[in-house]
Amino acid sequence: MRGNIGSMMKQAEAMQRNMQKAQEEIALMEVTGESGGGMVKVTMNGRHEVKRVQIEPAVVGEDREMLEDLVAAAINDAVRKVETETQQRMSGVMAGMKLPPGMKMPF
Repeated sequence: MRGNIGSMMKQAEAMQRNMQKAQEEIALMEVTGESGGGMVKVTMNGRHEVKRVQIEPAVVGEDREMLEDLVAAAINDAVRKVETETQQRMSGVMAGMKLPPGMKMPF
């Protein structure tokens, strides 16, 4: 029994280190959300901070409401991409951890 607890503790420590590393990588990653067939692009990091907005000149002279909608859609696309990438990276960290049935991690 003691060997199992010691092994679980070592696994938990390794998982915690891996989670920290994954969280640091996620914070630094950048994704680009798009709308209007690429007419509007928003670059966002893993902290959900918008780093850059690109708008094709042809869209600028158009309807203001349409431009606002395209910017909002590009931001939402970037948020979805950050969330998807975050889930994939975190599930990769958890894949090696053998948890007892029914046990959930706090995230």
